[in-house]
Amino acid sequence: MTSLAISLLLTACAEIDSTTAKVDGIHNGSANVAAKKNLQKSSQKKGKKVTLPSGKSPNGFHPAPYSKAALAKAKASHRRDKHGMPTYGDKKRHRIVRTTAYSHEENEVGAPWRKNAIGTYLKYGQVRSAAADWSVLPVGTKFKIKGLPHTYIVDDYGSALVGTNTVDIYHPNLRSMRRWGTQTAEITITQWGDWNRTLNILKGRKKYKHTRRMYYAAKKKVDSGQVVVR
Repeated sequence: MTSLAISLLLTACAEIDSTTAKVDGIHNGSANVAAKKNLQKSSQKKGKKVTLPSGKSPNGFHPAPYSKAALAKAKASHRRDKHGMPTYGDKKRHRIVRTTAYSHEENEVGAPWRKNAIGTYLKYGQVRSAAADWSVLPVGTKFKIKGLPHTYIVDDYGSALVGTNTVDIYHPNLRSMRRWGTQTAEITITQWGDWNRTLNILKGRKKYKHTRRMYYAAKKKVDSGQVVVR
C-alpha cells in the first residue's frame, strides 16, 4: 500500500509540472540548458554555428555588460545610424545594438490593445515580443540578449525605429518599461525571419510613410540577393 501511494503521488506531481510548463513556459535551469544544447545541435546539423550570448545580468532584469572594445571596432568599420550605432551586414548574427522599451499601456494611436503588427498578441513569457525595422530584422527573427534567458521574436515595428538598428523590447506595463529604459545590449540572432512574409505584410501598408520605407528597403535587399529568401 505504501509503494502504491508513493507511485500515485509522483504521478500527480508530474501532471502538475506538465500543466505549469504549458502555461508558464520553461523557467528551470536544467530545461534552459537542455534547450540551449538542442539549439546548438540543430545549428550544427545545418552546418551553421550559432554562438549564444554569455555573461551575467547585473540584476536579473537588464542585459549583461556589452563589450566596449567590440562596439568601438564595429563603429569604426560600419556605417552608423542616427543614434551612432553600427549597421551590420545582413548575415551578421552577433550584434551590439541600442535597445528601448515599449508597452501597450502607452495607448499609442494605431496600436491596438496588446496586439502586435501581425495581429497576434504581444508575448512576455519565455518567448517575448520585440519591435524593429523589418528591413533590418525581418518579421519572425529570433534572438537572445546577453545575460538574459529569454528568446525574443520580432513580431512588431514602430515608426521611430525605421532607419535605425534599434530593437524595442515589449513590456506588459509602464513600470517595467521605464525600468528597462534605454540599454546597449549584445544580441545573437538564433533564427532569421521570413523576408517574403515581411514583404507580403508591408505591401498592403504602403500608404503609411514608415511602412512604405521599410517595404522598399526590404524589397531592394531581396531583389539584389543581399538576403537569403526561404
